[in-house]
Amino acid sequence: MKTMLVPCEHFDALDSTLICAYLFASRFGCHIEGVALRPSFAEFVAVDPISAASLPPVDWPNEESLRKTRAVFDGFMTRKGVPIAGAERKGAGFAWSDQEPMTDGDLASHARAFDIVVTSRPGSGEHATRMSTLEAILFESGRPTLIAPPKTVNELGRNVLIAWNSSTETARTIAFAMPVLEKAERVTVLSVEGGMVPGPSGEELARNLAANGVPVTVLNVKPGRQTTGEAILANTTALGCDLIIKGAYTQSRLRQWIFGGATSHLLASAELPIFMAH
Repeated sequence: MKTMLVPCEHFDALDSTLICAYLFASRFGCHIEGVALRPSFAEFVAVDPISAASLPPVDWPNEESLRKTRAVFDGFMTRKGVPIAGAERKGAGFAWSDQEPMTDGDLASHARAFDIVVTSRPGSGEHATRMSTLEAILFESGRPTLIAPPKTVNELGRNVLIAWNSSTETARTIAFAMPVLEKAERVTVLSVEGGMVPGPSGEELARNLAANGVPVTVLNVKPGRQTTGEAILANTTALGCDLIIKGAYTQSRLRQWIFGGATSHLLASAELPIFMAH
């Protein structure tokens, strides 16, 4: 993994996002590209369509907003000693995209040319990352995303937990994450009883990971009164893990919205980075 895209807005978790991007890039010698996001039009118009139609065109983000966002990105990278990338963009370095601020759809399309996207955990606050941005990356980019928690972290990728549920989505995510797993010091394959779909067991997965040189152990747990998502986070904490690897939305998004699900719980509650793909 050598190329990383970091969508930037003046959202609350930008510092945490940049730290996760830096920690990951430091392990893999990544080129880091920052890009400006265009806020959702829905944030600036009234719900009443008649009122919305009468509004003038939205000129956003303005030059001052863009300047501040880029200054945060450039300043962080400079303080961390990340060099400015050369024209060939090989090896560690950073650059700011000269493209116009992107919509969620533009971002997902642009991300297809990168190895990984780093963004923050969505939230409901005024300055939080939008769920629509994360879902566009997961469902439309074809690339994995590293999701930063609200609070900053100090380690990433040394003690890794795979939330294994036998699904196609998690299998695909593990394939994306093999460079991470091969560099990890400890990897735990966690299977939660009642949270599985038909497919290979955790032991079968672990044997194949071990064949690739991954230092892996298996943990099968009964959740008791916990949900699958709660059991994943409880065991992550108990094991001292610094990264979760999980496929996104084995159940449909609508079903998870109505009934809940492990992906939804992790996106709402995880206090450590999550490596996800769909």
